[in-house]
Amino acid sequence: MRKYIRNLKTRYAMTLLASALVVGGGAALFEKDALAKGEAKVTPVRLLVDETPVKRDKQMVTSFADIVKKVSPSVVMVKTTFKAPGARQQFEAPFMDDPFFRRFFGERFGQGQGFDRERMRPMPMPKQQGLGSGVIVTKDGYILTNNHVVENADEVTVQLAESGDEFTAKVVGTDPKSDIAVLKIDAKDRSFPALTAADSEQLLVGDVVLAVGNPFGIGQTVTMGIVSATGRATLGLEYEDFIQTDAAINMGNSGGALVDAEGRLVGINTAILSRSGGNQGIGFAVPTNLARYVMESIIENGRVVRGFMGVNIQDIDAGLAEKFELKDREGALVAAVTPDSPADEAGLKPGDVILEFNGEEVRDSRNLKLKVAQVAPGKEVPVKISRDGDIEELEVTLKEYPLDRALASKDKATPGETGDVTDGITVDDLNAAVRQQYDIPSHVKGAVVVDIQPGTPGAEAGLRPGDVILEINRKSVKNSEDAVALSEGLKDDVLLRVWSRGGSRFLVLQNPDKLG
Repeated sequence: MRKYIRNLKTRYAMTLLASALVVGGGAALFEKDALAKGEAKVTPVRLLVDETPVKRDKQMVTSFADIVKKVSPSVVMVKTTFKAPGARQQFEAPFMDDPFFRRFFGERFGQGQGFDRERMRPMPMPKQQGLGSGVIVTKDGYILTNNHVVENADEVTVQLAESGDEFTAKVVGTDPKSDIAVLKIDAKDRSFPALTAADSEQLLVGDVVLAVGNPFGIGQTVTMGIVSATGRATLGLEYEDFIQTDAAINMGNSGGALVDAEGRLVGINTAILSRSGGNQGIGFAVPTNLARYVMESIIENGRVVRGFMGVNIQDIDAGLAEKFELKDREGALVAAVTPDSPADEAGLKPGDVILEFNGEEVRDSRNLKLKVAQVAPGKEVPVKISRDGDIEELEVTLKEYPLDRALASKDKATPGETGDVTDGITVDDLNAAVRQQYDIPSHVKGAVVVDIQPGTPGAEAGLRPGDVILEINRKSVKNSEDAVALSEGLKDDVLLRVWSRGGSRFLVLQNPDKLG
């Protein structure tokens, strides 16, 4: 168990009504952890951005060949290799467990013929590979792609479109909360073809866009469509502001470029909504502005640093608008304020409606969350609110989001590294922000689980984020330090008593080496 671990996995549901939401990335979906590796400060990297609005003069365009020629060298193929999660067991005699043979020769087929059905030998699982896409955004070789493209990868290789040259890529950092990853390739005395970005906030529904990537690994492919919608939140990620497009996006397109009619990067292709698994005209891309913030923060800070205000917010429906005397449903309603948070210190109260943040209008709660996250901690920002029908303006000095700071600590141990049964469990202290996030009553004392790695004994036993560890092997846990100390070196089965929303219960974490 670790109090804070760098490697963090965020799973997100990809089911929407009766449709399957298919990630458009590699041929395999990976389960890798995250945040950036290395804490040392480096020279900040800034993308080249052209904020000139796209031309909308309604003239018919008969070819985008020149645009494609400009864009295609910057879009690369991302090849990933990862080890299988475990080993399979295989009988030494082939076909002995085949139902067809056992049907005719009986359950004892294979015994008494020189074969021992109890004798099994472990067979190592072959390495698996995946394919995705990426976009070169700086001349010195920084590449934007999706987190799920490189997730769990042991090796990442980037292949250039024009020359076919391949480079071993370093995963500089990943952000599962937005599904963005940053790669870096190096070549001595070589400059790479970087793609210029556009201000994605200027995109309008109806604008023509091109999707460039490597679907199904057949080679670089370009498809055309329009912006179908902006500001979509459909994948269950923590930070979503997707561009929706009908440009064809298929498996392998993830991490590729969505460009405007001027050939400027406006989004990173991420996923499709499909019943069949193939393109059905509903694709999603992370807008450049969000991807750019994530990338620059990872490179400069070694992780994504997000602002924290400390409010629970909700959207405003017609009934709430009437009760709070609002002219329309724009803004975000404050449902609760975290004690001692920046919002609390600035004087925000439940019932306030946040209309503007940092000089920008707030459309809804999701929009406000995105705006707060992209403001550096320590900055004082103006917040315009409606309170009891009156308009007021407050000044809020943001802090860093507490859980992000905790999970980015210097402890870089990975699940299974020590062989402890509690490896893969990340715990934190029960502060006000954590209690509010997981709805944990004040009387509950212990260490809260903020992340659990899939496939570990803790996950198999049913431990989930938001559970509070009260005891380890019948010894009381007061905080995260207790939990870490009591869990170190535990190789045998471990008995936990945990609190969850359903009450307290006991769990046994079993050592997988002693099973079966």
